[in-house]
Amino acid sequence: MSYEIVAYQDKDHDKLVEIWHKAVVHTHTFLTEKDIQFYHDIVKNGALKEVEIWVDMNENTEPAGFIGLDGKKIEMLFVDPKYHGKGIGSRLINHAVKLKGRNLQVDVNEQNEGAYAFYKKIGFDQVGRSELDSSGQPFPLLHLELKS
Repeated sequence: MSYEIVAYQDKDHDKLVEIWHKAVVHTHTFLTEKDIQFYHDIVKNGALKEVEIWVDMNENTEPAGFIGLDGKKIEMLFVDPKYHGKGIGSRLINHAVKLKGRNLQVDVNEQNEGAYAFYKKIGFDQVGRSELDSSGQPFPLLHLELKS
């Protein structure tokens, strides 16, 4: 399989929103449909243009996953569920390290145990916790940093 990581292009916007939705439905089982719709509207209506997006393209040159960076902070990392466990998330993190250095930070929903385990395996440590997410919703966040 040949994969390539490329910079965000507007032509891929709808596909990335679709990947986001599939991944959230698959991994964020603690969210209601109303919650998912709330965040979907945020992602669809501009969140992808507020951060630096890098896209992992599959063997058919279609997006398989993406990472959104704001400086050294990972604001989003989503992989199409059909590609989970195939190294895309790790590749995107490694790409971010090449661009930004090892002192990356990320917030993970406390209820998303799979994401927490993924980041911990890569070398992230918990450095804090918040009761509310960045939208003020009651979904606790774990604040993580990549070990040097």
